[in-house]
Amino acid sequence: MEGVKATTKDASLQPRNVPNRYTFPCPYCPEKNFDQEGLVEHCKLSHSTDTKSVVCPICASMPWGDPNYRSANFMEHVQRRHQFSYDTFVDYDVDEEDMMNQVLQRSIIDQ
Repeated sequence: MEGVKATTKDASLQPRNVPNRYTFPCPYCPEKNFDQEGLVEHCKLSHSTDTKSVVCPICASMPWGDPNYRSANFMEHVQRRHQFSYDTFVDYDVDEEDMMNQVLQRSIIDQ
C-alpha cells in the first residue's frame, strides 16, 4: 500500500464522555434544551403551582448530583440554588483538593 501512512489517534482529541451541563429538560413537561436561566424562567411561568416532586436536571448533571434525588419543592429549590451558573465558578476538570488549594492561595494573594 504505497503512499498510505500509518497514523495513531491522539487520545486527547477523542471526545470525552462528559455529561451535558449546558442544556436541560423540564422535569414537568416534555420541553427540553433550556439553558439554566431558561429552565428556571420556564418553570416559574408554566409550573409554579405544580407540587409533583421531581429530579432537578441541573443538579443531576453535576459531579456531586444525585440523579435519583427528588426535590420536594422544586420551585423553591431552583430559585434558591440556581441563581447563577456553576460554570462561572467551578472547574469540572479539577478535583476538590486542588480547587481548595487554589482558593486558599488566592485568598492569601487578595489580602
